[in-house]
Amino acid sequence: MGGQRQGRDHYAKRAGREKYPARSIYKLEEIDRRVQLFKKGHKVLDLGAAPGSWTLYTAKQVGPKGKVVAIDRAALDVGVPNNVITIEADALALDPEELKVSTGIHGFHAVISDMAPRTSGHKFVDQSRSFALFSRALELAAALVLPKGAFVGKIFQGEDFENARSDLKQHFTKVRIIKPKSVRSESYEIYLVGLNRR
Repeated sequence: MGGQRQGRDHYAKRAGREKYPARSIYKLEEIDRRVQLFKKGHKVLDLGAAPGSWTLYTAKQVGPKGKVVAIDRAALDVGVPNNVITIEADALALDPEELKVSTGIHGFHAVISDMAPRTSGHKFVDQSRSFALFSRALELAAALVLPKGAFVGKIFQGEDFENARSDLKQHFTKVRIIKPKSVRSESYEIYLVGLNRR
């Protein structure tokens, strides 16, 4: 247990040193490194963006000519650069067409989702809620991701996992399962990545 705690502390301390609000930055960084998600000039939709680590990382990767639209029901805990649009909204109620109008962006190179339910302590309930959030994020990606674009969605492993992977395959030609090293060893969260939007 001591080693596990030390690992958790390492990522949390590193996030503090590097001025990110949460250790989740290193999950996205590893996924990006492994599948080359972002390029300069890309437009990215970040769902469940608060407290803002994924938004800050993505904004840096896409550069000043890129754009990140960060959506969460809560306000981001950080100041964001000029290439970020923040929207306080519930992703479950988000209308893709309204989003296009309000942002002026009619397609995204990637949709990324770190959305997770508030855990209840009941494994099957939490997994079911996680699948619902993943499915909603994928639904938005299906409406908004450009051809050859990408999707990243967090999901809790459970009986719905294969359904989630099958749903992802309907929209993307390549599907990857990634559990970043910075995910806590006892956690059953994992990321499904869709590449090359059909």
